[in-house]
Amino acid sequence: MLATGPIGFIGTGAITEAMVRGLLAPMPVVETVVVSPRNAAIAARLAADFPGVRIAGDNPEIVEACQTLVLAVRPQIAEEVIRPLQFRDGQRVISVIAATDRDRLLSWIGADVRLTQAIPLPFVARRAGVTAIYPPDALTAALFTAMGTTVECETRQEYDLLAAASAVMASYFGIMHRTNEWLADHGLAEQKGRAYIAPLFAELSRSAVAAVDTPFIDLSREYATKGGLNEQVFNDFETHGGTAALRTALDRVLARITG
Repeated sequence: MLATGPIGFIGTGAITEAMVRGLLAPMPVVETVVVSPRNAAIAARLAADFPGVRIAGDNPEIVEACQTLVLAVRPQIAEEVIRPLQFRDGQRVISVIAATDRDRLLSWIGADVRLTQAIPLPFVARRAGVTAIYPPDALTAALFTAMGTTVECETRQEYDLLAAASAVMASYFGIMHRTNEWLADHGLAEQKGRAYIAPLFAELSRSAVAAVDTPFIDLSREYATKGGLNEQVFNDFETHGGTAALRTALDRVLARITG
């Protein structure tokens, strides 16, 4: 059990639910979680599933009750939610708000808090997530390591780059979908294609995790027989603009993150 005291969540959306589930199941790593009533359905579900979850009356109550706070609201409403709250000097604040820089957050908070930014992904619910945090902080790292693994970024640039890289998740599933769509167009039942593609991608990812010292491009070559089918598809991807499109997309999302 981590010695955090109650952890309060400002905002009760999908990432809050994933984090709370990762912290409390199967064995809790924190004793008490206080959640916002903003999304009543998610808050009620968490309180029903975990005796350690308490639903606060409002956000000021969470700030008052907790020494560790997680800011998990949408960036579009972050300022209007955060500015009125009375934070205390020395509170630990973990922001999971996307595309919102540290200086802006501190100006809204208006107190000398210990601010860490983090990029938790939905997999933290299964304690299988990898989370980038900035700056390095022992307790924040311990929280996210309890839900998977943590990458502590030494600079804002490192953090922003990993934030951009995390934006490829939808494309990963999009490739799976387009491949399955192509199979269906050629007469294979959709469920049969899915039953093949999903485990294929899963095992490729596991291979990459296991081969920690092997560059990704070397893994690509290992899975591509010279003159074979895999080599042909990757060459077509490169030749017909796939790599260029990916790099352009990452450049554009990085520019959005850095403002």
